[in-house]
Amino acid sequence: MPLQDHLPPLNREFVAHFGEMGSKWGINRTVGQIYALIFISPRALNADEIAEQLEFSRSNVSMGLKELQSWRLVRLRHQPGDRREYFEAPADVWEIFRVLAEERRRREIEPTLSMLRTALLETPSTDAERHAQARMRDMHDLIDRLMTWFDDVQKLAPETALQLMGMGATVTRVLELKDRLTGKGAARPARADKPSDAA
Repeated sequence: MPLQDHLPPLNREFVAHFGEMGSKWGINRTVGQIYALIFISPRALNADEIAEQLEFSRSNVSMGLKELQSWRLVRLRHQPGDRREYFEAPADVWEIFRVLAEERRRREIEPTLSMLRTALLETPSTDAERHAQARMRDMHDLIDRLMTWFDDVQKLAPETALQLMGMGATVTRVLELKDRLTGKGAARPARADKPSDAA
């Protein structure tokens, strides 16, 4: 559905793109567009304003706002003398990322970890099950380590976390140096040369 012409072109482009991307992230396109509009708005918006600017029905906007509230991606505000509810996105994009990551973890990652933990407690009875369980253990250990790292990052101040993300290449070089010094990152042995004709 085309967006209202009175939305500035740049805003229209962002809202439309966010709706398309939302469907790829498992979020309804309507919900994605509602959130994009709230995110770039200089002030909190009520449901009627959102419906008018996006040309959505009031009921679709209400359902979308409820979903965004369940994800904790919008905040409810009240205006003095106005009984309507107004919605705004957190100003800090790091907070938005953190909340979104926490919700995806709770909804998607933790159930997977729970299933893997249960599977690893089982006693395999066939070679196929032993192989499958070993693969599950690899997956569990990787996800568990990533979640531990995520918890550590969550404790950092936003400025420190952003600095850490900007150090990607530096951290990689430090780890490679550490591996060389400890011998853990030894290079793979070179392939044997072909026998010479003189042999």
